[in-house]
Amino acid sequence: MKYPLRISHRLLITIFVAQSLFSAAQISIITLHSIAAGILGGSDAAAGLPTTMVTFSHSLMAYFMGIIMGRYGRRNGLCTAYGIGLAGGILGIYAVLHGIFPLLLLSSATLGMARSGSQMSRFVVGEIFPVDKRAQMIGRIVFAGTIGAIFGPALVEPSSQLAGFLSLDIVTGPALAQTQLAQAILPIASAASELTTGPWVIASFMYAISFLITFFLLRPEPALVAEQYSEPVVDRTKPEQGHKLIELLRLPNVQLAILSMLICQMVMATLMTITPWHMHLADHSNAQVSLVIGAHVLGMFGLSPLTGYLIDRYGRVTMMVIAALVLVASTIISPLSTQMPYLIAGLFLLGLGWNFGYVAGSSMLADALSGADRTRVAGFNDMLVAFFAGLGTLSSGFLFSLGGFLFVSAGGGLLALLLLALIRTLTTKQLALQGA
Repeated sequence: MKYPLRISHRLLITIFVAQSLFSAAQISIITLHSIAAGILGGSDAAAGLPTTMVTFSHSLMAYFMGIIMGRYGRRNGLCTAYGIGLAGGILGIYAVLHGIFPLLLLSSATLGMARSGSQMSRFVVGEIFPVDKRAQMIGRIVFAGTIGAIFGPALVEPSSQLAGFLSLDIVTGPALAQTQLAQAILPIASAASELTTGPWVIASFMYAISFLITFFLLRPEPALVAEQYSEPVVDRTKPEQGHKLIELLRLPNVQLAILSMLICQMVMATLMTITPWHMHLADHSNAQVSLVIGAHVLGMFGLSPLTGYLIDRYGRVTMMVIAALVLVASTIISPLSTQMPYLIAGLFLLGLGWNFGYVAGSSMLADALSGADRTRVAGFNDMLVAFFAGLGTLSSGFLFSLGGFLFVSAGGGLLALLLLALIRTLTTKQLALQGA
């Protein structure tokens, strides 16, 4: 059946709204994640565990989410992700309400699993449009992250008031009350509404809305629409489910797409994670840290629609090269000085370089494959990207202790230069394959 382009645009709007709600819900929780974990876990080390759980559960679940979408449809896959997010939100409410730290970690793990499915939405959107519009549409879905970045933190205060209205205030159990950290922080946190079930309450509601929007409005099934725009480059004589993952990963353009996203994500995560600590040691205020991170988030998401247009206009490979060069510029500018203009410019470029490489890689991967092959490889890609991003965040502190922010930046710059070399090698292989 031939579907008109207006159907694709309607599906895009549905996915964009659901993804924006999901993103805002996730970031509203992340805003207080470390505070809640530090108080409930009773140590500084505990404060970072929820983020680690989110990152690695995302990595572990991503490949399986790709399989689910390939076998049972894109709508069912996205609904599964949003349903898992709802379960995680409810677990978080109970964990914070009763002061149960292990349950908070379990909630964090489910949120990471939900994120692994929600991020597949960019491939769902990409495959329901013609190749010459694909990157633009993927860019629009990546732009949904801007909605979350803006409204997620803004939801904390009203959601805290909602939790109080619903009598969902924190209950401090005997074990929690006895920890020194809780005794020191809890009165302050409670007074400032820093420890509250509010973000988990509002996030659960938004996850539920995302689920309902997707279940009822994401029709027809996007995979059916995608069939008319699919041009697979693998052996057409094999049945769609017959391609082994290793066969698909041998394709040079698949390799380049994955490496572009992986390297850009790792460089971005490593530098971004350590920047607030670097600024803290340089006696910057929290407001200044927020300003720098805000510039970084703007670079990551704010220009995504323009990024998509540039990728469709000038090509995936060209924008990957630009991404690598922008990342190199970021790693040069950021450590030059601890003054705000250098940090703002460096972190903005860091986000922008990530955006170019991530959207270009996503577009190239969507171009390369079709059907269940596309979703399986996309899931495997997201698994690798999340895993290496986790390694980047874990290694950032170690690298910083060895040689400071300059050492961390130098490592990121070398990775970006490696991406340039890989682009040249793999594009040459792809051209040779096409000419064979």
